[in-house]
Amino acid sequence: MAKKTRKAAPAQPDTVAAAEFKATCLELMDRVRETGIEYVVTKHGKPVAKLVPYVAPKPRKVFGSMKGTVLKYERPFDPIDGEWDINKT
Repeated sequence: MAKKTRKAAPAQPDTVAAAEFKATCLELMDRVRETGIEYVVTKHGKPVAKLVPYVAPKPRKVFGSMKGTVLKYERPFDPIDGEWDINKT
């Protein structure tokens, strides 16, 4: 019989008072980078900022990145109506 495994609920981020954050900012940033733990910075007991690990976005592929952005034009070689700077004297 297979055991059912439960996913762990996301842990609440630790809170840090603004004064303590100011004194230990670099140490907290290192801890976030190494362990992935999150911190909520509070001022007078109210949350004002969140320190979380940075996750770099995946690089976008250049080929095909403009797909679907060009409008369809039935007759591309017909002249376009309107004034153009090149026609002004």
